[in-house]
Amino acid sequence: MALEMKVPSPGESITEVEIAQWLVEDGDYVEKDQTIAEVDSDKATLELPAEEAGIITLKAEEGDLVEVGGVVCLIDTDAKKPAGFKSKTEVIVEQNDDIPNPDSAKTLIDTTIKATPVAKEMIAVNEINPSDIRGSGSNGKITKKDIGLYLNGAEGKQGERKKMSMLRRKVAKRLVAVKNETAMLTTFNEVDMKPIMDIRAIYKEAFKEKHGVGLGFMSFFTKAVTNALKEFPVVNSMIDGDYMVSYDFADIGIAVSSPKGLMVPVVREAQDMSLAEIETEIKRLAIKARDGKIDISDMEGGTFTITNGGVFGSMLSTPIINPPQSAILGMHNIIERPVVVDGKIVVRPIMYVALSYDHRIIDGKESVGFLKMIKEQLEDPKSLILDAMALNDVFDDLV
Repeated sequence: MALEMKVPSPGESITEVEIAQWLVEDGDYVEKDQTIAEVDSDKATLELPAEEAGIITLKAEEGDLVEVGGVVCLIDTDAKKPAGFKSKTEVIVEQNDDIPNPDSAKTLIDTTIKATPVAKEMIAVNEINPSDIRGSGSNGKITKKDIGLYLNGAEGKQGERKKMSMLRRKVAKRLVAVKNETAMLTTFNEVDMKPIMDIRAIYKEAFKEKHGVGLGFMSFFTKAVTNALKEFPVVNSMIDGDYMVSYDFADIGIAVSSPKGLMVPVVREAQDMSLAEIETEIKRLAIKARDGKIDISDMEGGTFTITNGGVFGSMLSTPIINPPQSAILGMHNIIERPVVVDGKIVVRPIMYVALSYDHRIIDGKESVGFLKMIKEQLEDPKSLILDAMALNDVFDDLV
């Protein structure tokens, strides 16, 4: 029987997906639940598992757009398993049978190379060291094409024309639209990070012991932002035609890097969260993004965004607004700089911060005041700590 595999719905409002990469070849035998393809929507990349075991016939090519519910392949479920066929686990165990005292098949799986099944076979047949090949597939996976280039001596010697993912193309269009359709300006300030660094040095061990997460800078910035949004609600607003829509809650998007590119998962109702709850939620979302398991629902909505270019060494930048939001806060790296304190020159850990905003609804007074309030809270974080204590964080001896 030929089973038709159809594109499942990745989420509301998504009507089509793009075949990003086939992980099998036409005519291959596949196992049930084996990942056979990666498909892109304009919001995320999803894995497509085989619904049954059998011989596969591909009905779409890489780069094709397929409507949700459309057929992408057929699986002949009556086909016999080919002689000598081994499951993925069996192949991995054989490839790693020289590992001394393997604890389990899972350990072996974790140590295997990242390559498509066909590429793995070509690697074995040609006795290639996979570390010599730079994979061009998703998450650096080695493909049949990579092996071909390597065998022909062309690997690493010529450029490659590769179509951007649907997600990347959607992001590109949105960013261009922001530049063309908003009156975007950026205002800057600097923050003396010593007070927060001192607090973290004192309480980080107790905090982690009680809550199971580290006490990072992001939770302090998020709390400072939610407090400032209450004081300057216009920054927590969006334009809808001729109307301005303001919110009495703060759903904060946190920009994180992932193998698929920049993702902006949202911390919901952050204004009601303790520092520990914020850190826990950011960690959960960051792990999902890193592992390619982020859900569309994790990234929908958001009223304000924070991006931290400092983790990559950025000293100063003008972050671009995440539409349809009207403002974004940019954090940067912390550098020891000479500053004047009480008439004396001292060395302090300083971070430059930037607020990009849509001048159509946010005036200079609000933007400067908003950023100044964030600076004041971070440099005298007593109010943030009191807020955290009220929400059951660990700072019992601070005040």
